[in-house]
Amino acid sequence: MSKGSVYLAGPITGLKYGEANDWREYAINFLAGWDVEGLSPMRGKDYLANVGVIAQSYDDVAEWPLSAAPGFTMRDRWDVMHSDLVLANFEGATTVSIGTVLECAWADAFRKPLIVVLDSDVSPEGWRNPNDHAMVRQLAGFVVPSLDKALAIIPAILNAREVVPPFPMIYTTTLPGDDGMTINVTNEVQGADNRG
Repeated sequence: MSKGSVYLAGPITGLKYGEANDWREYAINFLAGWDVEGLSPMRGKDYLANVGVIAQSYDDVAEWPLSAAPGFTMRDRWDVMHSDLVLANFEGATTVSIGTVLECAWADAFRKPLIVVLDSDVSPEGWRNPNDHAMVRQLAGFVVPSLDKALAIIPAILNAREVVPPFPMIYTTTLPGDDGMTINVTNEVQGADNRG
């Protein structure tokens, strides 16, 4: 039986599919190791891999039901309502993500613990994360500077225990690098028969 679920909020509009999806897949893989389900607003939207930059909404409800405003608003609100915790990842955001801020407000309204990833340091060029706002910070139980720091907190909040697979597992996740290139991160989890 799962130890709970985490809704993975974060910018989508204006990003390419991999930019919106890869960090979520990384989080889902990490959470699975703790028997926690990661709920991604990108699930069931593989078709967006072919559109280039993702638009705010797609009006053809018949063709794009999960990417039309009524569909994604209903499902994302439902996911926040029924999750045990919300993780809002603003790391690296260059524009305000109104949808993610709204999901933070839903988390507060439904009394869900909220962890916000916010790289709020001012860059040498004077850039600051545009989602760094006093109200976003006020809603969060935790504000951390990286996704890995946020993921490290979740098992303790949900009282989860690490799942040990019966055999070794290796999985690779592709993440965007600082220089615009991608980085492949490979994780190996030893099986129960390999642990002391």
